[in-house]
Amino acid sequence: MTSSPNPLESSSLESSLESSSSEPSPLEQHRQQFPALANKAYFNYGGQGAMPQSAIAAILSAHEHIQQIGPFSSAINDWVTEEMEQMRETIATELGAAPGTIALTEDVSVGCNIAMWGIDWQTGDHLLLSDCEHPGIIAAALEIQRRFGAEVTFCPLMATLNEGDPVTVITQNLRPTTRLVVVSHILWNTGQVLPIAEIARACHNYPTPKIPVRLLVDAAQSVGVMPLNLSKLRADFYAFTGHKWWCGPAGIGGLYIHPEALSSLSPTFIGWRGVKKNASGYPIGWMPDSRRFEVATSDYALFSGLREAIALQNQWGSAAERFERILALSLALWQKLSDLPHVTCLRSAPPEAGLVSFKVDRPGAGIHSRLVLELEQQSIFLRTIQDPDCVRACVHYLTLESEIDRLVEAIQKFE
Repeated sequence: MTSSPNPLESSSLESSLESSSSEPSPLEQHRQQFPALANKAYFNYGGQGAMPQSAIAAILSAHEHIQQIGPFSSAINDWVTEEMEQMRETIATELGAAPGTIALTEDVSVGCNIAMWGIDWQTGDHLLLSDCEHPGIIAAALEIQRRFGAEVTFCPLMATLNEGDPVTVITQNLRPTTRLVVVSHILWNTGQVLPIAEIARACHNYPTPKIPVRLLVDAAQSVGVMPLNLSKLRADFYAFTGHKWWCGPAGIGGLYIHPEALSSLSPTFIGWRGVKKNASGYPIGWMPDSRRFEVATSDYALFSGLREAIALQNQWGSAAERFERILALSLALWQKLSDLPHVTCLRSAPPEAGLVSFKVDRPGAGIHSRLVLELEQQSIFLRTIQDPDCVRACVHYLTLESEIDRLVEAIQKFE
């Protein structure tokens, strides 16, 4: 794998990234490594990223290696152990955390469920969610309420998109019985970026008769987007995936657990990877760190694919530089959409990350679904959001300015 030039060092975003000549720009050359980006304008990174060919090749190579050596052999067992540790170290480096704080999971939902079900819930305990959380997380909270008699409430963060203070709203909704607060770092529906460090401080400083209020962060839309240092962010639990903005394979993600929160969480799903055993193989306790929440056999070949995807992304500037480009492109899209007379962006101020949600004022039922389907026929990929009823476009560092122009033109012509 060869290093790509870093055009982010140029002072001119447009001239350095998209050449008007017949020669492909450095970014266009870089994009050629992503088969899914060929002949389409892709704005669905928040659902699933475009995986590079090198990551696909790494996964195939790992599968071949496993079969050649022997799928269940001492040599492969040693290889699996090394793969897991390399994956853990790669993720920890990217997120500014210690490897021992990372539990390897399949996706964000699994990570959130580990944290939500690992608490020793008692009747009357309080679980606080924002009103912008994913349906899967809401469903888990409601089942905890049904089984244990916990009380689930929702704080109105959607109303703070353009005015108001989300930290104040969350603080006002805390109770002496609150055990857990669940929010997203970047709200998946509106694109709002929450001040997680300040929210964590408010939770931890709130007086309760039990353990401190713990904070679980759904990081589906933040990992791979913005520079992160989880050691400084102070969230107790931070659940993420590799298949969205990191552009890795589906089926590999993780859960960060702050060392001070580790003892407050018990394993719900239990398997051989999470336990310590004596000389006879009998389980005698948990692994000493976040590994205790890992269960059993995974698709280990995916680890090399995600590492390759992360490595390729890191060839294109630093995390801060990529985030700067995402902000510049999302601003360009937001401005162009705001100029259309029949389009209203949910945010009245420039986007804070790569999600741009908007509404289309056209007659007829199901207008947003119809727009998304019609644009998909033109190889422009967006998605609808149900609450609030809108369309969401995801801008990545891989996005071209010409793709933004193509999207805006298609929306302008839509009737």
